[in-house]
Amino acid sequence: MSTVIQANSRETGHHSNLTSLRKEGYVPGVVYGFQVESTPIAISARELEKTLREDGRNAVITLEVEDKNVQAVLNDIQKDNLKGDYLHIDFLAINMSDALEVAVPITVVGESTGVKEGGVLQQPNRELTLNVKPSDIPESIEVDISGLAIGDTITINDIRDQVEFEIVDDDELTLVIISAPVSAAELETDTEIEEPVADNGADE
Repeated sequence: MSTVIQANSRETGHHSNLTSLRKEGYVPGVVYGFQVESTPIAISARELEKTLREDGRNAVITLEVEDKNVQAVLNDIQKDNLKGDYLHIDFLAINMSDALEVAVPITVVGESTGVKEGGVLQQPNRELTLNVKPSDIPESIEVDISGLAIGDTITINDIRDQVEFEIVDDDELTLVIISAPVSAAELETDTEIEEPVADNGADE
């Protein structure tokens, strides 16, 4: 069952209207896509925050727009970098029978032997792009790092056959690296800064 959010139609063309909406606790947005003309809407910032917290970014949402229920997913969110307030949100109306591309977070599980030996776990990429039906979107994809030694890596190619969904990303995309530990001497070398030679202005 999808989350239900009340979406109110809103007027466009006036910046002051957007400011007023935000002050009243609403986030201006738009919904477009499957069997829906682009429609300006406003939703409760509190409801949006609750949905993101409880259901995640990839949740299928039922938008109640006037007298119509629209199945949609979050397509884009704009936030104020300083205040953290939501500025604008895009919803993509979807056909529940059709697959779509979504970014799903990676969850690392297991204990790496390399990490136990002092190695450093690195995750250059923390999401997978999947082609999946809306009703089947997983909360995350688990990647098992058990047995990885220092210097070992995991790429898309290593897990493609283990994931039940179609992965869109290239095989070469690296997900996990177990790097060698950095010694105190190496750290000191990396951070050492040469002191400039004083110029006393004397001629040779």
